Amino acid sequence: MNRRHLLAAPALALGLSALGGAAFAQDPLKVGFIYIGPVGDHGWSYTHDLARRAVEEHFGDAVETSFVESVAYGADAERVMTQMALSGTDMIFATSFGYGPDMNAVAQRFPDVAFEHATGYIQEAPNVSLYNARFYEGRAVIGHIAGKMTETNTVGYIASFPIPEVVMGINSAYLHAKAVNPDVNFRVVWVYSWYDPAQEAAAAEALMEQGADILMQHTDSTAPVTIAQDRGIYAFGQASDMTSFAPESHLTAILDVWAPYYIERIQARIDGTWEAGNVWHGIEEGMVGFAALNDAIPEDVRAEAEDMIERIASGEYHPFTGPINRQDGTEWLAEGETAPDGDLLGMDFYVEGMSGSVPN
Repeated sequence: MNRRHLLAAPALALGLSALGGAAFAQDPLKVGFIYIGPVGDHGWSYTHDLARRAVEEHFGDAVETSFVESVAYGADAERVMTQMALSGTDMIFATSFGYGPDMNAVAQRFPDVAFEHATGYIQEAPNVSLYNARFYEGRAVIGHIAGKMTETNTVGYIASFPIPEVVMGINSAYLHAKAVNPDVNFRVVWVYSWYDPAQEAAAAEALMEQGADILMQHTDSTAPVTIAQDRGIYAFGQASDMTSFAPESHLTAILDVWAPYYIERIQARIDGTWEAGNVWHGIEEGMVGFAALNDAIPEDVRAEAEDMIERIASGEYHPFTGPINRQDGTEWLAEGETAPDGDLLGMDFYVEGMSGSVPN
């Protein structure tokens, strides 16, 4: 199972037209959300549900929201979306990559419903819109911090699925750790799940046995940061602020900030100006944020991290700027060259210096 990128390809170029607003102004706009995990995962699905609640607070009685959690890809997803559309839902947000084929199939049957797909790439219907976040920007920052703070020179990475989004995150973190600590090594454990506390805990233990004194994760439970707290090492949270689960060990977390986008798109639907599009936002637009930096981070490292955040936000710095080679030593990016989005969205290789290999 996989949430964001099973594979990547450019979005189809379509002529996309605006959809009208709700049929009757006095009726609330009905908006549905579909989650791959439980809303209590404190990770990916949790942050989307925080945004849903922000939508309710912002619009009040003008919008009525609903959600279905832990929806599997395929027949279940298509059934849930169909039921939402049949029940009069005006707008549906499907918040996981694997929902792409299901959403497009349903969208073609309900042309008056606006469909929004998180981290997708398939647009086979003119009423399907795509949105994604540049999480690799945040992983560059935590990679820099990890490279400066590791004492064993071993950073453990708990990875979900070997898909481009996850691979680009590993590469981004590694490159920036390596830039400030030439002796750093990354150890990656693939758990093939987005949310499985037991597997994530086992991966954390395995990485610590390999000498990792800092943990990163591209999974959604709080198990890794909790274990880090128990074992007296450092860790970075995922998607939301996990400080309360590991106040001494949680260095920071990359935050998924969806509410502004949801509010903007829902307002457009209400106004009758909604059009299908394809956006990939990052730190600059506020879709990627950071939890408060732990006081354990040295002052100079904190200042460097904050400076990197500012330079990425301003466009002065791109985390994938050459020279960068592939793991086999062949050139990927020349000196000063920045990675095209298409390369990142299809990334299936490690950069030079990484150990191990990307699973097929």
